[in-house]
Amino acid sequence: MAMAMFFGALGGAALAPQPAGAVSKEIVELQQQVSQLLQGQQDLRTAVDTNSATLKTLIQQSLDSVNQLSSQMGSLQKTVQDVQANTGASISSMTQQTQGISDNLQDVQARVGKLAQQMTDMQNLLQSIDAKVSGGGAAPAPGSAPSGENVPGGASSPTGPPGASPSASLPPISGDTLYQNARRDYESANYDLARQEFSDYLKNYPSSDLASNAQFYLGEIFYAQGNFKAAIGAYNNVLTNYPKSFKLASSLYKKAMAETELGMKSSGIRDLREVARRFPNTDEERRARAQLRELGAAPSAPHAAPAPASQ
Repeated sequence: MAMAMFFGALGGAALAPQPAGAVSKEIVELQQQVSQLLQGQQDLRTAVDTNSATLKTLIQQSLDSVNQLSSQMGSLQKTVQDVQANTGASISSMTQQTQGISDNLQDVQARVGKLAQQMTDMQNLLQSIDAKVSGGGAAPAPGSAPSGENVPGGASSPTGPPGASPSASLPPISGDTLYQNARRDYESANYDLARQEFSDYLKNYPSSDLASNAQFYLGEIFYAQGNFKAAIGAYNNVLTNYPKSFKLASSLYKKAMAETELGMKSSGIRDLREVARRFPNTDEERRARAQLRELGAAPSAPHAAPAPASQ
């Protein structure tokens, strides 16, 4: 605009008929104005260059800050991942300890019930023995020979009723001892012996309260020995034959883990999702969801209804 005004004024001055002195004076003034405009333009360019350099410096500083922040975020993410890994290991260890305590509590409850039954049977047996002893060992009539002395015929009088055995037979041994021996051998990693003992327990006590636990531990033994196919079969027996077992969630979760070990990823993911759906708010659900994330599979939405109390 300044240049346009300048040339416009210059043209007007050239075209207007003015005296020579006045024209020279206006030309000088216009030249001064042009010089001032050029100087202002130069100052403005210098200011723009300075501001550009300052802005460039600020942008570079911002980029450096972003890079530092990105590096710090990477370090923080690695730290968080390490903490999560350590926490996951701690949670897994605590879960195993909790499971062991729960199993021991169930075992104690079953043992208390069996012990009470055995005490009742023992009392009944003792009362029967006392009755037999009292009936066969009554005091002899006056004038009769005392027990153990010679009587007519040279025989000693018996100390009990005819046909009575000298000692009463004890009640049959409970499977509680067998189960506890199997648990002890399992926890000591004597897997072959524990497997035989759990198998004997299931053979002799298939309907007991601890039968489903014994079946589950057979699966755990196979899993620990790397026989994942046999482990899946053992876990399936728990799921099929013991619908009210406390080991349903654990059996389904460990079955899924065995399937993933065998490369059956789709089956493992399906069973892990089933654990999350059927057993909400349990340790198995949390572990199943974590495993699904590791496998890159989205867990299904949790079931609206809570798990049955018997499970």
